[in-house]
Amino acid sequence: MSNVTNDPIADMLTRVRNALTARKTEVQVPKSKLKVEIARILKEEGYIEDYSVGDESPIPMISIDLKYFGSRRERRPVITQLQRISKPGRRVYRKRSELPIVLSGTGIAIVTTPSGVMTAQQARRNGVGGEVLCYIW
Repeated sequence: MSNVTNDPIADMLTRVRNALTARKTEVQVPKSKLKVEIARILKEEGYIEDYSVGDESPIPMISIDLKYFGSRRERRPVITQLQRISKPGRRVYRKRSELPIVLSGTGIAIVTTPSGVMTAQQARRNGVGGEVLCYIW
């Protein structure tokens, strides 16, 4: 199995989705600056417990601690859906006025802008548009 992927962001979202389905407490994803920023936003928005960045070789990893709610028997993941929007084959850019509002504001859109990676709500507040990476709710 090769470790090269054409879409590392989709790979990260899939790893998180699979770990949530399997009720894992943590998931490892290969490190990149963009993935660290996505993990930071997920923590700030309360979708994950925490994340830590390792520098082990040969491949540095990000360890993401997943978040669940409810009692032990009815534990449900805080993240119900992760959806990749902009893909390597079809990039999706939006102006500030066209930035999406996910599920009437209950979800978030992660956007990469000239001012860095942020949620669509923060981008609207800062008056910038950018590439819509994914929706999370």
